[in-house]
Amino acid sequence: MEKIILDNKVIFVTGAAGFIGSNLVKRLFKDVKGTTIVGIDNMNDYYDVALKEYRLKELENLSSQLSTVNYQFVKGDIADKATIDGIFNEYKPQVVVNLAAQAGVRYSITNPDAYIQSNLIGFYNILEACRNWPVEHLVYASSSSVYGSNKKVPYSTDDKVDNPVSLYAATKKSNELMAHAYSKLYNIPSTGLRFFTVYGPAGRPDMAYFGFTNKLRKGDTIQIFNYGNCMRDFTYVDDIVEGVVRIMQGAPEKKQGEDGLPLPPYAVYNIGNNQPENLLNFVDILQQELIRAKVLPEDYDFDAHKQLVPMQPGDVPTTYADTSALERDYGFKPSTSLRDGLRAFAEWYKEFYG
Repeated sequence: MEKIILDNKVIFVTGAAGFIGSNLVKRLFKDVKGTTIVGIDNMNDYYDVALKEYRLKELENLSSQLSTVNYQFVKGDIADKATIDGIFNEYKPQVVVNLAAQAGVRYSITNPDAYIQSNLIGFYNILEACRNWPVEHLVYASSSSVYGSNKKVPYSTDDKVDNPVSLYAATKKSNELMAHAYSKLYNIPSTGLRFFTVYGPAGRPDMAYFGFTNKLRKGDTIQIFNYGNCMRDFTYVDDIVEGVVRIMQGAPEKKQGEDGLPLPPYAVYNIGNNQPENLLNFVDILQQELIRAKVLPEDYDFDAHKQLVPMQPGDVPTTYADTSALERDYGFKPSTSLRDGLRAFAEWYKEFYG
Protein backbone atom coordinates (compact mmCIF):
# COMPACT_ATOMS: atom_id res chain seq x y z
CA MET A 1 0.00 0.00 0.00
CA GLU A 2 1.19 3.48 -0.95
CA LYS A 3 1.14 5.86 2.02
CA ILE A 4 -0.33 9.28 1.22
CA ILE A 5 0.17 12.32 3.44
CA LEU A 6 -2.84 14.63 3.20
CA ASP A 7 -1.12 17.73 4.58
CA ASN A 8 -0.28 20.39 1.96
CA LYS A 9 -2.21 18.54 -0.73
CA VAL A 10 -5.18 19.54 -2.87
CA ILE A 11 -8.21 17.36 -2.09
CA PHE A 12 -11.31 17.42 -4.27
CA VAL A 13 -14.57 16.25 -2.63
CA THR A 14 -17.68 15.84 -4.79
CA GLY A 15 -21.09 15.90 -3.09
CA ALA A 16 -19.65 18.27 -0.49
CA ALA A 17 -23.08 19.49 0.64
CA GLY A 18 -24.26 15.89 1.00
CA PHE A 19 -24.52 13.93 4.20
CA ILE A 20 -21.22 12.01 4.00
CA GLY A 21 -19.42 14.70 1.96
CA SER A 22 -20.03 17.54 4.43
CA ASN A 23 -19.03 15.35 7.38
CA LEU A 24 -15.84 14.35 5.56
CA VAL A 25 -14.90 17.99 4.83
CA LYS A 26 -15.58 18.88 8.48
CA ARG A 27 -13.29 16.07 9.59
CA LEU A 28 -10.54 17.09 7.14
CA PHE A 29 -10.65 20.64 8.54
CA LYS A 30 -9.67 19.09 11.89
CA ASP A 31 -7.05 16.69 10.56
CA VAL A 32 -5.09 18.39 7.80
CA LYS A 33 -2.68 21.32 7.60
CA GLY A 34 -1.77 23.49 4.64
CA THR A 35 -4.31 21.69 2.49
CA THR A 36 -6.65 23.08 -0.15
CA ILE A 37 -10.05 21.40 -0.09
CA VAL A 38 -12.27 21.98 -3.12
CA GLY A 39 -15.89 20.89 -2.74
CA ILE A 40 -18.54 20.64 -5.45
CA ASP A 41 -22.30 20.03 -5.21
CA ASN A 42 -25.17 20.70 -7.58
CA MET A 43 -27.55 21.35 -4.64
CA ASN A 44 -30.37 19.48 -6.37
CA ASP A 45 -33.77 19.20 -4.73
CA TYR A 46 -33.97 15.40 -4.50
CA TYR A 47 -34.49 16.17 -0.80
CA ASP A 48 -34.92 19.35 1.24
CA VAL A 49 -32.29 21.83 0.01
CA ALA A 50 -32.46 23.61 3.39
CA LEU A 51 -30.52 20.67 4.85
CA LYS A 52 -27.79 20.99 2.22
CA GLU A 53 -27.62 24.73 2.87
CA TYR A 54 -27.39 24.08 6.62
CA ARG A 55 -24.42 21.75 6.06
CA LEU A 56 -22.69 24.24 3.73
CA LYS A 57 -23.23 27.07 6.21
CA GLU A 58 -21.59 24.93 8.88
CA LEU A 59 -18.59 24.35 6.62
CA GLU A 60 -18.32 28.06 5.78
CA ASN A 61 -18.41 29.02 9.45
CA LEU A 62 -15.77 26.44 10.32
CA SER A 63 -13.50 27.32 7.42
CA SER A 64 -13.61 31.04 8.28
CA GLN A 65 -12.04 30.18 11.65
CA LEU A 66 -9.28 28.11 10.09
CA SER A 67 -5.97 29.51 8.97
CA THR A 68 -4.54 26.07 8.21
CA VAL A 69 -6.89 25.03 5.38
CA ASN A 70 -7.95 26.74 2.19
CA TYR A 71 -11.55 25.77 1.42
CA GLN A 72 -13.30 26.47 -1.89
CA PHE A 73 -16.87 25.53 -2.76
CA VAL A 74 -18.11 25.27 -6.35
CA LYS A 75 -21.81 25.02 -7.12
CA GLY A 76 -21.83 22.76 -10.15
CA ASP A 77 -22.67 19.36 -11.53
CA ILE A 78 -20.18 16.52 -12.01
CA ALA A 79 -22.20 15.49 -15.10
CA ASP A 80 -20.94 18.71 -16.74
CA LYS A 81 -17.55 17.83 -18.23
CA ALA A 82 -16.40 21.44 -18.67
CA THR A 83 -16.97 22.14 -14.95
CA ILE A 84 -14.95 19.11 -13.84
CA ASP A 85 -12.13 19.73 -16.32
CA GLY A 86 -12.04 23.37 -15.22
CA ILE A 87 -11.60 22.37 -11.56
CA PHE A 88 -8.85 19.83 -12.34
CA ASN A 89 -7.08 22.31 -14.58
CA GLU A 90 -7.18 25.09 -11.98
CA TYR A 91 -6.54 23.14 -8.76
CA LYS A 92 -4.79 19.93 -9.92
CA PRO A 93 -6.13 17.80 -7.04
CA GLN A 94 -3.90 14.96 -5.81
CA VAL A 95 -6.61 13.13 -3.89
CA VAL A 96 -10.20 12.88 -5.17
CA VAL A 97 -13.14 11.62 -3.13
CA ASN A 98 -16.24 11.11 -5.28
CA LEU A 99 -19.33 11.11 -3.05
CA ALA A 100 -21.67 12.91 -5.47
CA ALA A 101 -24.37 10.58 -6.74
CA GLN A 102 -28.05 10.33 -7.20
CA ALA A 103 -28.90 8.23 -4.17
CA GLY A 104 -31.87 6.10 -3.23
CA VAL A 105 -33.14 2.74 -4.43
CA ARG A 106 -36.85 3.56 -4.70
CA TYR A 107 -36.37 6.86 -6.52
CA SER A 108 -34.35 5.03 -9.19
CA ILE A 109 -37.46 3.11 -10.18
CA THR A 110 -39.35 6.29 -11.12
CA ASN A 111 -36.52 8.67 -12.08
CA PRO A 112 -33.87 6.63 -13.88
CA ASP A 113 -32.48 9.60 -15.82
CA ALA A 114 -30.98 11.26 -12.74
CA TYR A 115 -28.94 8.11 -12.05
CA ILE A 116 -27.50 7.87 -15.54
CA GLN A 117 -26.49 11.55 -15.47
CA SER A 118 -24.86 11.67 -12.06
CA ASN A 119 -23.70 8.12 -11.40
CA LEU A 120 -22.52 7.14 -14.87
CA ILE A 121 -21.75 10.30 -16.86
CA GLY A 122 -20.62 12.19 -13.75
CA PHE A 123 -18.32 9.38 -12.66
CA TYR A 124 -16.95 9.02 -16.18
CA ASN A 125 -16.04 12.76 -16.14
CA ILE A 126 -14.18 12.24 -12.85
CA LEU A 127 -12.27 9.24 -14.25
CA GLU A 128 -11.31 11.14 -17.41
CA ALA A 129 -10.08 14.09 -15.34
CA CYS A 130 -8.02 11.73 -13.14
CA ARG A 131 -6.46 10.37 -16.33
CA ASN A 132 -5.69 13.81 -17.84
CA TRP A 133 -4.50 15.37 -14.58
CA PRO A 134 -3.01 12.32 -12.81
CA VAL A 135 -3.97 11.87 -9.16
CA GLU A 136 -2.36 9.97 -6.28
CA HIS A 137 -5.64 8.37 -5.19
CA LEU A 138 -9.25 8.29 -6.32
CA VAL A 139 -11.64 7.18 -3.58
CA TYR A 140 -15.28 6.78 -4.58
CA ALA A 141 -18.58 5.74 -3.04
CA SER A 142 -20.05 2.45 -4.08
CA SER A 143 -22.92 0.91 -2.14
CA SER A 144 -24.00 -2.19 -0.25
CA SER A 145 -26.85 -2.37 -2.76
CA VAL A 146 -24.44 -3.97 -5.28
CA TYR A 147 -24.90 -7.24 -3.35
CA GLY A 148 -28.48 -7.41 -4.62
CA SER A 149 -30.33 -10.40 -3.28
CA ASN A 150 -27.17 -12.39 -2.49
CA LYS A 151 -28.08 -15.15 -0.06
CA LYS A 152 -24.63 -15.54 1.49
CA VAL A 153 -24.04 -13.32 4.54
CA PRO A 154 -22.06 -11.46 5.69
CA TYR A 155 -21.43 -9.81 2.34
CA SER A 156 -17.79 -10.02 1.32
CA THR A 157 -16.06 -8.01 -1.41
CA ASP A 158 -14.97 -11.39 -2.82
CA ASP A 159 -18.60 -12.30 -3.56
CA LYS A 160 -19.84 -12.22 -7.13
CA VAL A 161 -22.14 -9.21 -7.50
CA ASP A 162 -23.78 -9.51 -10.91
CA ASN A 163 -27.44 -9.47 -9.92
CA PRO A 164 -28.47 -5.91 -9.05
CA VAL A 165 -32.12 -5.49 -8.08
CA SER A 166 -32.32 -1.74 -8.78
CA LEU A 167 -30.89 0.68 -11.34
CA TYR A 168 -29.18 2.50 -8.47
CA ALA A 169 -27.30 -0.71 -7.60
CA ALA A 170 -26.45 -1.26 -11.27
CA THR A 171 -24.90 2.23 -11.55
CA LYS A 172 -22.79 1.65 -8.43
CA LYS A 173 -21.51 -1.69 -9.71
CA SER A 174 -20.75 0.09 -13.02
CA ASN A 175 -18.62 2.61 -11.12
CA GLU A 176 -16.50 -0.23 -9.77
CA LEU A 177 -16.10 -1.72 -13.27
CA MET A 178 -15.23 1.65 -14.84
CA ALA A 179 -12.72 2.40 -12.08
CA HIS A 180 -11.11 -1.01 -12.62
CA ALA A 181 -10.67 -0.34 -16.35
CA TYR A 182 -9.15 3.12 -15.70
CA SER A 183 -6.87 1.74 -12.98
CA LYS A 184 -5.63 -0.93 -15.38
CA LEU A 185 -5.27 1.29 -18.47
CA TYR A 186 -3.90 4.47 -16.90
CA ASN A 187 -2.43 3.22 -13.61
CA ILE A 188 -4.83 5.37 -11.54
CA PRO A 189 -4.90 4.15 -7.90
CA SER A 190 -8.60 3.79 -7.05
CA THR A 191 -10.53 2.50 -4.05
CA GLY A 192 -14.28 1.92 -4.02
CA LEU A 193 -16.21 1.95 -0.76
CA ARG A 194 -19.40 -0.03 -0.33
CA PHE A 195 -21.26 1.92 2.33
CA PHE A 196 -23.93 0.20 4.43
CA THR A 197 -27.05 2.17 5.54
CA VAL A 198 -25.43 5.38 6.78
CA TYR A 199 -27.31 7.40 9.40
CA GLY A 200 -26.77 10.28 11.84
CA PRO A 201 -27.44 13.99 12.49
CA ALA A 202 -28.34 16.11 9.44
CA GLY A 203 -28.64 12.89 7.44
CA ARG A 204 -30.77 12.13 4.40
CA PRO A 205 -34.53 12.58 4.85
CA ASP A 206 -35.22 9.78 2.36
CA MET A 207 -33.68 7.28 4.78
CA ALA A 208 -36.03 5.28 7.02
CA TYR A 209 -34.97 6.70 10.40
CA PHE A 210 -35.43 10.30 9.19
CA GLY A 211 -38.63 9.65 7.26
CA PHE A 212 -40.10 7.74 10.22
CA THR A 213 -39.31 10.66 12.53
CA ASN A 214 -40.95 13.20 10.21
CA LYS A 215 -44.06 11.05 9.91
CA LEU A 216 -44.39 10.25 13.60
CA ARG A 217 -44.09 13.93 14.43
CA LYS A 218 -46.93 14.74 12.06
CA GLY A 219 -49.03 11.90 13.47
CA ASP A 220 -48.84 9.92 10.23
CA THR A 221 -48.49 6.13 10.06
CA ILE A 222 -45.08 4.62 9.31
CA GLN A 223 -44.80 1.56 7.08
CA ILE A 224 -42.37 -1.12 8.13
CA PHE A 225 -41.45 -3.23 5.11
CA ASN A 226 -41.22 -7.00 4.90
CA TYR A 227 -43.39 -7.09 8.05
CA GLY A 228 -40.40 -5.90 10.07
CA ASN A 229 -38.22 -8.85 9.03
CA CYS A 230 -35.61 -6.66 7.39
CA MET A 231 -32.08 -6.66 8.75
CA ARG A 232 -29.94 -3.59 8.09
CA ASP A 233 -26.29 -2.99 8.89
CA PHE A 234 -26.80 0.58 10.17
CA THR A 235 -23.52 2.49 10.14
CA TYR A 236 -23.03 5.79 11.97
CA VAL A 237 -21.73 8.62 9.80
CA ASP A 238 -18.62 9.28 11.95
CA ASP A 239 -17.57 5.65 11.46
CA ILE A 240 -18.01 6.02 7.71
CA VAL A 241 -15.90 9.21 7.70
CA GLU A 242 -13.19 7.60 9.83
CA GLY A 243 -13.00 4.79 7.27
CA VAL A 244 -12.86 7.22 4.33
CA VAL A 245 -10.08 9.32 5.91
CA ARG A 246 -7.97 6.24 6.63
CA ILE A 247 -8.45 4.87 3.13
CA MET A 248 -7.58 8.22 1.51
CA GLN A 249 -4.16 7.85 3.17
CA GLY A 250 -3.43 4.40 1.79
CA ALA A 251 -3.67 3.90 -1.97
CA PRO A 252 -3.40 0.55 -3.77
CA GLU A 253 0.19 0.11 -4.90
CA LYS A 254 1.29 0.51 -8.52
CA LYS A 255 2.95 -2.68 -9.72
CA GLN A 256 4.08 -4.11 -13.04
CA GLY A 257 2.66 -7.41 -14.21
CA GLU A 258 4.72 -10.12 -15.90
CA ASP A 259 3.70 -8.71 -19.29
CA GLY A 260 5.30 -5.37 -18.41
CA LEU A 261 1.89 -3.69 -18.18
CA PRO A 262 0.55 -2.25 -14.93
CA LEU A 263 -1.46 -4.47 -12.60
CA PRO A 264 -4.49 -2.37 -11.74
CA PRO A 265 -3.92 -0.44 -8.48
CA TYR A 266 -7.54 -1.14 -7.55
CA ALA A 267 -9.38 -2.06 -4.37
CA VAL A 268 -12.92 -2.24 -2.98
CA TYR A 269 -13.88 -2.31 0.72
CA ASN A 270 -17.07 -2.66 2.73
CA ILE A 271 -17.66 -0.02 5.39
CA GLY A 272 -20.45 -1.26 7.62
CA ASN A 273 -21.14 -1.88 11.27
CA ASN A 274 -20.79 -5.67 10.86
CA GLN A 275 -23.85 -6.00 13.14
CA PRO A 276 -27.20 -6.08 11.37
CA GLU A 277 -30.22 -4.92 13.36
CA ASN A 278 -33.79 -6.03 12.93
CA LEU A 279 -35.95 -3.17 11.66
CA LEU A 280 -38.47 -3.53 14.50
CA ASN A 281 -35.71 -3.31 17.09
CA PHE A 282 -34.33 -0.27 15.27
CA VAL A 283 -37.74 1.46 15.33
CA ASP A 284 -38.05 0.63 19.02
CA ILE A 285 -34.73 2.32 19.88
CA LEU A 286 -35.58 5.25 17.61
CA GLN A 287 -38.88 5.89 19.40
CA GLN A 288 -37.23 5.72 22.83
CA GLU A 289 -34.61 8.25 21.74
CA LEU A 290 -37.21 10.56 20.13
CA ILE A 291 -39.12 10.62 23.43
CA ARG A 292 -35.90 11.20 25.38
CA ALA A 293 -34.97 14.16 23.11
CA LYS A 294 -38.54 15.50 23.48
CA VAL A 295 -39.20 15.27 19.75
CA LEU A 296 -42.27 13.19 20.67
CA PRO A 297 -44.38 13.28 23.85
CA GLU A 298 -43.89 10.61 26.56
CA ASP A 299 -47.35 9.11 25.99
CA TYR A 300 -47.03 8.77 22.20
CA ASP A 301 -49.06 5.78 20.95
CA PHE A 302 -46.63 4.07 18.58
CA ASP A 303 -48.76 1.03 17.89
CA ALA A 304 -51.47 3.24 16.42
CA HIS A 305 -48.91 4.71 13.98
CA LYS A 306 -47.18 1.52 12.85
CA GLN A 307 -48.14 -0.62 9.89
CA LEU A 308 -46.36 -3.82 8.84
CA VAL A 309 -46.37 -4.13 5.04
CA PRO A 310 -44.81 -6.45 2.40
CA MET A 311 -41.46 -5.92 0.70
CA GLN A 312 -40.92 -3.06 -1.79
CA PRO A 313 -39.46 -3.60 -5.29
CA GLY A 314 -35.70 -2.96 -5.37
CA ASP A 315 -35.30 -3.64 -1.66
CA VAL A 316 -33.35 -6.51 -0.12
CA PRO A 317 -34.23 -8.30 3.13
CA THR A 318 -30.77 -8.16 4.69
CA THR A 319 -27.57 -6.11 4.50
CA TYR A 320 -24.59 -7.35 6.49
CA ALA A 321 -21.01 -6.21 5.92
CA ASP A 322 -17.95 -8.40 6.21
CA THR A 323 -15.41 -5.77 7.29
CA SER A 324 -12.42 -8.05 7.89
CA ALA A 325 -10.45 -6.60 4.94
CA LEU A 326 -10.90 -3.04 6.24
CA GLU A 327 -9.69 -4.17 9.66
CA ARG A 328 -6.73 -6.06 8.19
CA ASP A 329 -5.52 -3.28 5.86
CA TYR A 330 -6.48 -0.13 7.76
CA GLY A 331 -6.84 -1.30 11.38
CA PHE A 332 -10.38 0.03 11.60
CA LYS A 333 -13.79 -1.38 12.41
CA PRO A 334 -16.93 0.76 12.89
CA SER A 335 -18.16 0.54 16.48
CA THR A 336 -20.83 3.18 17.24
CA SER A 337 -23.86 1.49 18.81
CA LEU A 338 -27.29 2.06 17.31
CA ARG A 339 -28.48 3.69 20.54
CA ASP A 340 -25.60 6.20 20.61
CA GLY A 341 -26.07 7.01 16.94
CA LEU A 342 -29.84 7.43 17.12
CA ARG A 343 -29.47 9.53 20.28
CA ALA A 344 -27.17 11.94 18.42
CA PHE A 345 -29.69 12.06 15.57
CA ALA A 346 -32.69 12.68 17.86
CA GLU A 347 -30.89 15.50 19.69
CA TRP A 348 -29.89 17.14 16.42
CA TYR A 349 -33.44 16.76 15.07
CA LYS A 350 -34.89 18.48 18.13
CA GLU A 351 -32.45 21.36 17.72
CA PHE A 352 -32.95 21.71 13.95
CA TYR A 353 -36.73 21.34 13.74
CA GLY A 354 -37.54 22.56 17.26
